[in-house]
Amino acid sequence: MSSKFKNFGLIGLGMLAGVVGSMQFDALAQKNAGAPLPVDELRQLADVFGLIKSDYVENVEDRKLLTEAISGMVASLDPHSAYLDKKAFKELREGTQGKFVGLGIEVGMEDGYVKVISPIEDSPAYKAGLKAGDLITRLDSTPVKGMTLDEAVKRMRGEPNTKITLTVARKEEDKPVLITIVRQEIRVQSVKSKLIEPGYAWVRVSQFQEPTVEDMAKKIGALYAQDPNIKGLVLDLRNDPGGVLPGAIGVSAAFLPKDVAIVSTNGQLPDSKATFYARREFYGTRSLSDPLAKLPEAVKNVKMVVLVNSGSASASEIVAGALQDYKRATIMGSQTFGKGSVQTIRQLSADTAVKLTTARYYTPNGRSIQARGIVPDLMVDETPEGDGLNSLRLREADLTKHLSNDKDKEAEVRNKVDELEEEQRLAALDKKRKPLEFGGKDDFQLAQALNHLKGLPVQVAKARVVESKKEPSINDPEDPKKNDGKK
Repeated sequence: MSSKFKNFGLIGLGMLAGVVGSMQFDALAQKNAGAPLPVDELRQLADVFGLIKSDYVENVEDRKLLTEAISGMVASLDPHSAYLDKKAFKELREGTQGKFVGLGIEVGMEDGYVKVISPIEDSPAYKAGLKAGDLITRLDSTPVKGMTLDEAVKRMRGEPNTKITLTVARKEEDKPVLITIVRQEIRVQSVKSKLIEPGYAWVRVSQFQEPTVEDMAKKIGALYAQDPNIKGLVLDLRNDPGGVLPGAIGVSAAFLPKDVAIVSTNGQLPDSKATFYARREFYGTRSLSDPLAKLPEAVKNVKMVVLVNSGSASASEIVAGALQDYKRATIMGSQTFGKGSVQTIRQLSADTAVKLTTARYYTPNGRSIQARGIVPDLMVDETPEGDGLNSLRLREADLTKHLSNDKDKEAEVRNKVDELEEEQRLAALDKKRKPLEFGGKDDFQLAQALNHLKGLPVQVAKARVVESKKEPSINDPEDPKKNDGKK
């Protein structure tokens, strides 16, 4: 696609969106200690190092050359493996705790510019008026064209209370817009909740952090205190890029029976072959008590819908996959991102590390999500008119050097369309539409989720209407009742 998002990230969060699995800080020396070294190739690397030192136009520091060599070696593996220098490692650790210093925007790369996917609610970028769809063309006086996304992200980060001026190209503006933003420490509230109407609750997890399980348990407890007779609950995971594995296990465990398997992993190392269960030892926080212990018993049986879209990734897909496999909830929305790999943090020094893909993960029924994603039980578009730009959003299978799906090597995530023409059409429609507020009164997918919980007809995606006449369900072909109420 000519202008498809080529990459994505979170300003301030950086690598966090790609860290789905364990946060293990192991000594490197104990890994593959007996593996033979490729002497000839290492000698060639040393020769190149020597040539640069002797022949390059100007002197280059040894540390810079070696650091860049490590970074390039790790980055060549897959889109989610990375070398973490001191700054990136610090930001990663802060991000898992739900705080970071930055602007507060989710970004992608489009036609060489930084594209704003969405500003984080109540962040400096949000308050300064940055909008989804804005193209950032300059950072202070430096053109973005020619930078990698990582380079642009690093320039937008900085110390608290420092300013940066963004030059923004906006569709509805004839001239570039200058927006000055003051960097701040941002604390992301990962869980929101409310009673939509008597008997029906909405719980949104925007990303999986260390406090997520405890925060969600408190929010659900408050909902049941407000209305003890909740008949239906919507768990909203749309645009949730993932986070830490214990958060995904805990959120799943809140709605499933104790001790059931939530997710399993498999890789080369013995410690990468594991199964994670709905037990406190797998999702427990720093407190000694079980954060789920005081949840109302009714939460285990309340009728549920899980909302997902192409921005739902990694930890979100673990939760959706587990609840789908146990038939605990109806998964609704559009096909998810397809990030089914585990990244483990291997510490190299006191302040540097490598984020390395060490395993694939699998749903309780053994499905691999990698490069495929979770296919909803009910495909529902973002709006009554269609799925909008969400249908063209980047997915795992679009990433260069993405890890394959070992269960289905020929898995095709989605059909290609006449990309440029379709994107222009959708962009024109999107320009006329107000930004979608998840959980708001104009949230079409949430309205369809409520209809399903109430047993009312659901307006499924237009592309699925014909298919629904041919097959009962993409995930459970033997259960014709799953299509009751569709139209």
